[in-house]
Amino acid sequence: MSHTTIPRACVIGHPIAHSRSPLIHGHWLAALGIAGDYDKQDILPDRFANFLLTLRDRGYVGGNVTVPHKEAAYRLVGRRDPAAAAIGAVNTIWYEGESLCGGNSDAHGFVASLDECAPGWQVSGARAVVIGAGGAAHAAAFALQARGVAVAVVNRTMDRARDLATRFGRGVSAHRLAELPQLLTTADVLSNCTSLGMVGQPPLEIELATLKPTAVVSDAVYVPLETGLLSAAAARGHRFVDGLWMLLHQAGYGFSKWFGVTPEVTPELRALIEADIHAKTGTR
Repeated sequence: MSHTTIPRACVIGHPIAHSRSPLIHGHWLAALGIAGDYDKQDILPDRFANFLLTLRDRGYVGGNVTVPHKEAAYRLVGRRDPAAAAIGAVNTIWYEGESLCGGNSDAHGFVASLDECAPGWQVSGARAVVIGAGGAAHAAAFALQARGVAVAVVNRTMDRARDLATRFGRGVSAHRLAELPQLLTTADVLSNCTSLGMVGQPPLEIELATLKPTAVVSDAVYVPLETGLLSAAAARGHRFVDGLWMLLHQAGYGFSKWFGVTPEVTPELRALIEADIHAKTGTR
């Protein structure tokens, strides 16, 4: 098989050097014995539309879209999956016939990581508290609402929380930070969907004293793997899910579209990405 005929995908962003997507997809291609390729493309915003709309001409069957292009990709694709349509952002692109399709795999990654790491988390009448109102919070709200879970969105800026709640409607409500202690008393899931707690960012300063003892705690941040929030949750005996599980589970969505196989999130893959995080950031 010549190089020109193997399926190729890429991740498109700016900057893009930090992306671990090539490592993840490269591992799956090798493990599954698939002749394929996945690379990174650093594309400036003013060049993005042209690059995306000529993706097939450049030899690609699809790819991932990351910061700062997710909203632009949403506008440019011909068709959107239900998650992308609801969230307002596209992070996965593929072709169906001549149509360039856009999806959002973050919602899948969020809920799949909960299912794997905290089986039974979805109790009858489950309630979730989502901190933040950006892209990750939209994805979490979509995934939880799709499962019939009541979602309380808590954000420093109330207008943004209201916008998110209004976008999703039934079962999603907006709240001020001051309401958090009370909301935690009935929460079955608490999820940080902000960048607070990430290396180079301020910590997420919340108190878990009122959190329902059986609640599961998740964090979208994965550098460091154990954030201050997860450390505090573990100390209180809560089950918790780190952001790396979400990253790995969302990646499989695109892989299946481009290469025709649904890959598994294995301990080997997790160990590979953990080692890369430790080596490049010095964090544990």
